[in-house]
Amino acid sequence: MTFPRENMIYRERHCPPDEEKIYCLVPAPKGYVAPFHWPKSRDYVAYVNVPYKSLTVEKAIQNWVQFQGNVFRFPGGGTQFPQGANKYIDQLASVIPISNGTVRTVLDTGCGVASLGAYLMGRNVLTMSFAPRDSHEAQVQFALERGVPAVIGVLGSIKLPYPSRSFDMAHCSRCLIPWGENDGMYLMEVDRVLRPGGYWVLSGPPINWKTNYQAWEREKEDLEEEQRKIEEYAKLLCWEKITEIHEMAVWRKRINSDSCASRQDEQIRISFCDSENPDDVWYKKMEACVTPYPSDDVEELEPFPKRLNSIPPRISSGSISGFTSESFQQDNTLWQKHVKEYKKINKLICTGRYRNILDMNAGLGSFAAAIESAQVWVMNVVPTIADISTLGVVYERGMVGIYHDWCEAFSTYPRTYDFIHADGVFSLYKGKCKMEDILLEMDRILRPEGGVILRDNFDVLTKVNNMAVGMRWKTKMADHEDGPHLSEKILYAVKQYWVGGSESA
Repeated sequence: MTFPRENMIYRERHCPPDEEKIYCLVPAPKGYVAPFHWPKSRDYVAYVNVPYKSLTVEKAIQNWVQFQGNVFRFPGGGTQFPQGANKYIDQLASVIPISNGTVRTVLDTGCGVASLGAYLMGRNVLTMSFAPRDSHEAQVQFALERGVPAVIGVLGSIKLPYPSRSFDMAHCSRCLIPWGENDGMYLMEVDRVLRPGGYWVLSGPPINWKTNYQAWEREKEDLEEEQRKIEEYAKLLCWEKITEIHEMAVWRKRINSDSCASRQDEQIRISFCDSENPDDVWYKKMEACVTPYPSDDVEELEPFPKRLNSIPPRISSGSISGFTSESFQQDNTLWQKHVKEYKKINKLICTGRYRNILDMNAGLGSFAAAIESAQVWVMNVVPTIADISTLGVVYERGMVGIYHDWCEAFSTYPRTYDFIHADGVFSLYKGKCKMEDILLEMDRILRPEGGVILRDNFDVLTKVNNMAVGMRWKTKMADHEDGPHLSEKILYAVKQYWVGGSESA
């Protein structure tokens, strides 16, 4: 299958038709070992798990990654911060409120091996990093092996799989995105996912082009025009330029349209997006249009960690149908109860053994909130077929997640999650796709000896259990914590260790 190179379409998600799907288990490589525990995993990855050396040569002088013996070492460098991510973050923190919980969620476009996200975790900031599968071989796989949130993705022709007003900060460090092209479409998409009052950081070309055009081997006229376009679109989007230091510039999105002079000027023509729901993004084409500010002022978020259990603005404003402040608090309490029960069966939860956790049907994010700690992070997935889109609430609580359809492959590499939680997923997808489609994808994503907890009704879990045993999962069915008479049951599972080429395979 071939796809157009225009707007990076050939690097976007493209799923095969049903008749071309392959039903098989993906083995781990021979010699596979469990990843190092956090925080050691931030700096070291076993070579046998991700056996790709090209970045150690291509990015050697930029300190991305080094090969030492049987491990990769990550010094924390990057193209724009060869002296280390911590020094770079200190520079950011001089103009952006990173240290006080105001900035909690960050989007890193073209993340490389996600060293920015890895070191921001030390500041209690959670970063959603993404990069395409391109010539920088397995960069997202490296990120996840390090224990850092990341997905395979690209800013191309399709909207990003995140709700509007999700991120406190968006970041591009020489990410090679043509921000000034396509009538500013990519900047407008960043604006959609950026929270009012949020920050956008651009590090690298064309910033400070007068000093660097020769080192970049670029024509200064081209760089000057590139920056002129970016500045022009930023003004149109109501972004105020905060600073420009060396090769880094920072803009801040204004709090509301009333504070934006360009929106009051009738001579400035602004094309606003027609969609009534800016969160409806799954496989939707990106457009060169501006997402309007909400009609009512957006309630300011509490700093993290207070925002984790505060009533999210989307709930308090009544924007999420069927949920109230009271039902939100009840949901929180319920999942604290569930997690307490989980720990009685799977005693490794919240011990540091599981670092990368996937919640396949996250709802309001209360499962993730119940296990929140510096030792874990949760990818909160809201299925695209869910009756109510709640992912915006997850972000307002200071967590990260993504939209996804579980009839398709998830945007990640094999063996990138330590633990998978799924509440009602198989009932939700009944009649939408085959049960084995979902189970095989779970197995592909899960690391050997990784844990699984499934909640669903008894009949569904009985069928799931039969398949899971055939996939060499060790399973145990348990009653609901409120008693055996409830139809909802819990299936606990562990993926057994086996590798390609072994007798067990």
